[in-house]
Amino acid sequence: MNLDDKSLFLDAMEDVQPLKRCADVHWQPVRNVRTPQRIDTLQLDNFLTTGFLEIVPLAQPLEFRREGLQQGVLDKLRTGKYSQQASLNLLRQPVEACRQQLYSFLLQSLRDGLRNVLIIHGKGRDDNSHANIVRSYLARWLTEFDEVQAYCTALPHHGGSGACYVALRKSAQAKQENWERHAKRSR
Repeated sequence: MNLDDKSLFLDAMEDVQPLKRCADVHWQPVRNVRTPQRIDTLQLDNFLTTGFLEIVPLAQPLEFRREGLQQGVLDKLRTGKYSQQASLNLLRQPVEACRQQLYSFLLQSLRDGLRNVLIIHGKGRDDNSHANIVRSYLARWLTEFDEVQAYCTALPHHGGSGACYVALRKSAQAKQENWERHAKRSR
């Protein structure tokens, strides 16, 4: 970052106030979505793996697209064209806590019919930092959920390389509603 960039950033952030400490999960208001219910993570059969981990280098952006998903969907996800319906904050959490929170968060998001969520994992200064270990696990865990269609690094205003957008598979109910809406239009 050069001096001009830094001064522009500081000027833009001059009147910004820090947020008060709040809960780790933030649900955004969305029409036609039920109020989320809390899930007891102790009762869940969490299939997300731990153990040997291949560290994702900090310079490598997080990105994944399930086979069969159109490239345009990933492009829209990457450019922030889909609104984020919920977010999960994993900052400064132990790896096992991140694993449990991610699992229950994604299950609840799927139950609520959410399609696009934001996960804030943080970013470290070196490849072996705690934040990058969580980031590397997150890259693995998201691919272990069949319902995760794609994910990619977030835009700077959503956390940049310290966060990622996640696109979830449309529920059967949402597919039916979409089909009915379009079927009525074509009559």
